[in-house]
Order: sequence, then C-alpha cells, then structure tokens
Amino acid sequence: MPRPTQGEFSPYFGKYIHLAEGDDAKQVIENSVLPLQEFLASLPSEKAHFSYAEGKWTLSQLLQHMIDTERVFAYRAMAISRGEKQPLPGFDENEYADNATAANRTLTDLANEMLLVRQTTLLLYRNMTDEGLYRMGTASQNPVNANAIAFILTGHVIHHENLIKERYL
Repeated sequence: MPRPTQGEFSPYFGKYIHLAEGDDAKQVIENSVLPLQEFLASLPSEKAHFSYAEGKWTLSQLLQHMIDTERVFAYRAMAISRGEKQPLPGFDENEYADNATAANRTLTDLANEMLLVRQTTLLLYRNMTDEGLYRMGTASQNPVNANAIAFILTGHVIHHENLIKERYL
C-alpha cells in the first residue's frame, strides 16, 4: 500500500504525513506503538502542569489534545472506510481543551489512555479492507481517505512528541 498522494488529503496535513515513516498505513501505525509507549513512559510527572509560555497548553493539556485528535481521526477513518457519504465536521482543538479535564488527571493516567487509544486505532486499521482504506470521503471540508488518515494521525503524535522534547522537557 503506497503512501498518500496529492488529492487524498488536505495540503495542511502534509507536514504530519511527512513525519510518518513507511509506505504501508497499517505498518506505520503498528511501528508507532512501542516508540509511543517508551516516550510516554519517559515523561516526568512533575512536568504535568508545566507550560513553556503564557497562554500555551500544559503538558497534561497537550496529551489530552493528542488523545482527542487520535479519537477524532480514528472515527473519521472508520466512517469513511465504511462508506459514510456525509461530510465529517472539523473540530476546535482549543474548545476541546477548554472543556477537558486534563488539569485533574495525572500524566500516567493520560499516558495510559493515549497508548490505549493508539492500540484501538491499530485494531481498527488491522481489520480494514484495502477497498475501505482507499475509499474517499470528506472531513473538515477536504477530501481524505483512511490511508492518508493513518499517516496523519501517526505524524500528528510524532509532531507533538518533538514539541514536548523541545519545549516541555
């Protein structure tokens, strides 16, 4: 299965697709689980409420954002692969963050949830047919397929891991 090509995703998501290594959507997600587990385990609990600048999310809020985004994108992949004809809406990441409970959670709890969500995404993709993987749909007013979403959601996590290493640790 090839990497996503132009027309299978919004150009905005190219930065995430670029970060995901490999050519097979299912393998890209599979290969991300252990590195994600190791990264999450390395996060120091004392940094949970740290923000690198005024108005920026805390580390806990950033992990919650990663969880929320993974769920939204996995839902999009499932819906599109199953033939959903209705355009799928975008979401306001800041509104989600404002209404989440990350401030009341431990990093361990958030890390465990992120890993479980990634594992359920992997199970979703393992059972997706090739036809479903390449079926086109619309999300956030842009064409996309489940193949591209696998690379997007993997690259999204890598993007935030890099930000955490650079700005939070």
